[in-house]
Amino acid sequence: MSVLTKTLRTDQTDDRPGSRKPPFNLLRWFSMISLAVIATVAVALGAVSTQFVIDESVHRDALLTSQFLKAIASAEVRHVSIPNVRTMGELLDPRHDRDFPDVDPQARASARGEFLDHIEHLPDVILANIYATDRSVIWSTNPALIGTTIHTDEDLDKAFSSKMPVSARYHSVDEGRMEQKFVVPPKYIFIENYIPLFDADGDKVTAMIEIYKEPNDLIDRMARGLLLIWLATAVGAGLIYLGMYWIMRRAAILLEAQQKQLVTNETFVALGEMSSAVAHSLRNPLATIRSSAELALEFDSGAAHKHINDIVGQVDRMSKWVRELLQSLRPLSEQAEPVNLVAALYDSLVAFEQQIARASIRVEFEPQYTPLVLSQPMPLSQILGSVLSNALEAMDKGGTLTILLDSSDAHSVSVVLGDNGRGMNEEQRSMAFRPFFTTKQGGLGVGLALVKQVMERFGGSASLQSLEGKGTCVHLSFKLVPRKSGVNFPR
Repeated sequence: MSVLTKTLRTDQTDDRPGSRKPPFNLLRWFSMISLAVIATVAVALGAVSTQFVIDESVHRDALLTSQFLKAIASAEVRHVSIPNVRTMGELLDPRHDRDFPDVDPQARASARGEFLDHIEHLPDVILANIYATDRSVIWSTNPALIGTTIHTDEDLDKAFSSKMPVSARYHSVDEGRMEQKFVVPPKYIFIENYIPLFDADGDKVTAMIEIYKEPNDLIDRMARGLLLIWLATAVGAGLIYLGMYWIMRRAAILLEAQQKQLVTNETFVALGEMSSAVAHSLRNPLATIRSSAELALEFDSGAAHKHINDIVGQVDRMSKWVRELLQSLRPLSEQAEPVNLVAALYDSLVAFEQQIARASIRVEFEPQYTPLVLSQPMPLSQILGSVLSNALEAMDKGGTLTILLDSSDAHSVSVVLGDNGRGMNEEQRSMAFRPFFTTKQGGLGVGLALVKQVMERFGGSASLQSLEGKGTCVHLSFKLVPRKSGVNFPR
């Protein structure tokens, strides 16, 4: 028994409103997760693109510098007519002058001097070094470095071993590297290029040229390119996010509407089944009560006569409720057909002719044309009767009922039914089209709900405007039958 009690208490605790989990907010979670994913992808793409542009720019600059220096070296060797196809790399180290007795010392000095002068005056060069194969500096634009031997330089070793130009970029001077002794220090970013020079056979590296450059024009171009890359990435990511957010927002709104409609439909089904059962169960007892009351009227003309008439009146009112309830639960056919709207309005007014006369209500209805609308005769008559009944009951002390046709749209026509009766407050207006809501004493509350259901079923709409103490205007918008079918002919 204690276990059962504990279980019941646990279930009751879990069912409390405070212990329930909040509903899953699809739009909020999508917006956060998609923003994080898109931002991450955009940053990654921007970083990869930035790195690619910088590396390609630096590599291209190094390649052009290498081609330029090699062309100058070949041109200077040919210019002084050095025999035996000597290369500039073999002529740069003064320590090897004695190894080439067939080379004129003056020609060798002239070729070497011209080549070094070209290197010294290259654009954007802030430091230039030339290394022998033993990693010693045999020439430099900074005289203090001449004769220095570099023992630990991975880029220099890589250039000697791979026999390919090697490029690197720096944002600050590395004080630990002996060769980075600039006469004029770089301002922002500088590029280091190692360019190998070969012997006559092209197999052996005889000298290595190290060029430090601060290419301002290249840096400006890279900065503009990077700015464009990041701007395009940000704009693209923003557009993708906004587009996906808009789609998901529409989907979330549609899903929420469908969920509400599903709940409403389930509620209607449950209410419909219950109401139908109740209505069918009441019809026979009500008929029996009315028959018995009518029979009693024939045999009693005394004091009970008035009460018997009250019984008949109440039975008739309940029978009317049952009919309205069954009509509101009856499924509508999807097949629309042309219906003369003006004729339907006149028929509905005729049905309320006695009530209009008793209440001294003036009707203003002067149609100038007779449009054919898409609907069904029976439901149309029912909804017009419901709207007219509400308007007449709101003017129990007389008033004016105004019916206007508005055909400002070529594909639709609106009926405006206005009264100057009691009107409704804001809360009543917001609840007017909800099922089983009514402001009338003894009303069932299915009239306007049925009006909205029928109008939307055939592609129309229903709305109302009302001011408390001023009256109510109901707008019914109908789809017109296409002109080729012969609609809107003059009256």
